Amino acid sequence: MPSPKARTRSKARAAARLAAVQALYQHEMEGTAIRSLLHEFHQHRLGAVIEDVEYAEADVTFFDDLVTGVEARRDEIDALISDKLTADWSLERLDKPMRQILRAGTYELLARADVPVGAAISEYLDVTDAFYGQREKGFVNGILDSVAKAVRG
Repeated sequence: MPSPKARTRSKARAAARLAAVQALYQHEMEGTAIRSLLHEFHQHRLGAVIEDVEYAEADVTFFDDLVTGVEARRDEIDALISDKLTADWSLERLDKPMRQILRAGTYELLARADVPVGAAISEYLDVTDAFYGQREKGFVNGILDSVAKAVRG
């Protein structure tokens, strides 16, 4: 059984993943500069109470790495995801939240060797739950599993 400290870290990382997907979505929708976006999330979203909903304390360093890492490696990430889609389906056809989930998950699989593959995929399935149903979870699982095999062997 994980220690209380490990459970707290796990919750903080889970909150960081969800917030990163939200930040990446906002970046794509509004074109908000990454630096401004990070500042907004640090000051007003991470660990805040908005409309009576308390947002969990997030691992800010992990959040920053996910957001800046996805942006810095977007072309590489998009190519990896596109390679796993069927020939008649493109990344652009996916709706915006789905693209951000797959981008963040792919970045984590690519760049965060400290996070086990199973844990990363499982966490992004939980993030998918915040936006979608079971069918989409299966899709995310399949894509991220294929990406993991490609980048982690």
